[in-house]
Amino acid sequence: MKNNKLFILIIISLIIGVGLGGIVHYQFPDSIESFSKNIKLLGTIFIRLVQMIIAPLVFSTLVVGIAKMGDMKMVGRVGGKAMAWFISASLISLLLGLVLVNFFAPGKGTSIRLDDTSAASELLENSKGFSLEEFVKHVIPRSLFEAFATNEILQIVIFSILFGVALAAFSKKEAKPIIKLLDTTAHVVLKMVSYIMWTAPLGVLGAVASAIAKHGFEVFELYAKYLGAFLIGILVLWLILLTVGYLILGKRLFVLLQRIKSPLLIAFSTTSSEAVFPKMVEELERFGCQPKIVSFTLPLGYSFNLDGSMMYMTFASIFIAQVYGIEMEIGQQLTMLLVLMLTSKGVAGVPRASLIVVVATCAMFGIPPEGIALILPIDHFCDMARSMTNVLGNALSTAAIDKWESKNEVASATENE
Repeated sequence: MKNNKLFILIIISLIIGVGLGGIVHYQFPDSIESFSKNIKLLGTIFIRLVQMIIAPLVFSTLVVGIAKMGDMKMVGRVGGKAMAWFISASLISLLLGLVLVNFFAPGKGTSIRLDDTSAASELLENSKGFSLEEFVKHVIPRSLFEAFATNEILQIVIFSILFGVALAAFSKKEAKPIIKLLDTTAHVVLKMVSYIMWTAPLGVLGAVASAIAKHGFEVFELYAKYLGAFLIGILVLWLILLTVGYLILGKRLFVLLQRIKSPLLIAFSTTSSEAVFPKMVEELERFGCQPKIVSFTLPLGYSFNLDGSMMYMTFASIFIAQVYGIEMEIGQQLTMLLVLMLTSKGVAGVPRASLIVVVATCAMFGIPPEGIALILPIDHFCDMARSMTNVLGNALSTAAIDKWESKNEVASATENE
């Protein structure tokens, strides 16, 4: 019931946000700048409240999960299955973006013009430091406290896995006090989540009203072809993900979708899949996934399994090439796909990471990187669909791996009898 109440409140906030943003954009054009800036603070407050608890939640649940798995074989097996899923899903998403952008060619004969590239200057600056060295630094923590302070999920995951594996090497008696402490911490943090989630409707209102006030509704007209092709891509991707989900979970898929409807809506409205991470942990456990599987697979998914963002990367990169009239051979496009596959893996938790990766990749393939300014006005709205898809992909991967593991456990228990 609580879940439904929150869902209804978010829908109401979404409608109010659209209305409020529209009124400001068309009736009070002089106030657009200050209104957008101030109302966006509601979204910022909500996202910061969530970010505050992500690090302790990932650390406590992941360490407990690995320590409870006990044998390292299981850690390796679950990790292997998770990575196999993530790599397959990423390749399918990237390939889908590539096929659709070539089929619809939204960048050919477009009326979108590049008048001002100043908006892209910050992204261009950020992408300059994007190299193998940066990737390694982004993955391996220099200090646990730095990783906690900057909310680097991937670094916290690496430390937690090592800590959990080391803890599992101790006898149950020696490890018990630490496991009990971290287990209690995880439950306290999840209790905090249930309080923080009630601020989600305000966050949604702020984020949506700010975006609509800034861009108005004309932006949809100008980018109709681009947005249309992208949304078809998202729908096809959802169809693929849900079909695979149905083949694995059967009718339980609908129970899962019922469980994650609020996280999906919050991710859609705030353009942040990270904002729903704690709520996802809670909902997946309620769905019946084992806590040890959720705490291991979900944080990894947030680093490696961003299906919506993946599809967008090939889509946006080739779109910019089309606008500039740059013809790319199939071979070049497939190379770009592989480059995106690798570069995208080290940017979890980086704000607007997809755009930074697109800029870096464009520069590598001789496409003018300042072309990213072409898609900045519509990017917020594309990001809504991307974030929602990322959340769906991670819910399905966690539920699927949990089901496979449960089968494994039943099989090995039968063998032992």
